[in-house]
Amino acid sequence: MSIVLKGLRNGVGGLMAGVSFIFSPKTIKRTIDAQKIVDEKTKNIEMYQFFACPFCIKTRRTIRALNLNIITREVSSGEYREELLKNGGKVQAPCLKITDDDKVQWMYESSVIVDYLNQEFG
Repeated sequence: MSIVLKGLRNGVGGLMAGVSFIFSPKTIKRTIDAQKIVDEKTKNIEMYQFFACPFCIKTRRTIRALNLNIITREVSSGEYREELLKNGGKVQAPCLKITDDDKVQWMYESSVIVDYLNQEFG
């Protein structure tokens, strides 16, 4: 039964991701110099995600709307899942990994992440 539920959840999530892609939010337009500054600030930010997760979709839509170049890492399996568990403490997505010099912050919860991104880059 759990295989059926997991398949249904992934199918619905994939459909949501497709609809979200088709109906992408409008992006902020910046001057070339302003975008370079934002790109410099985001080069040390990574988002750990499950592709079909509705909370991850919400966060990706914010990233797209704010025109941010943030690398996404899929944590369904593999090295990024292990990194998230080992360094972040749990396999929960979305999660932002923010590296500032030698300090690394792991930010969980889509609403917290969206608020942070809007405050920093909105």
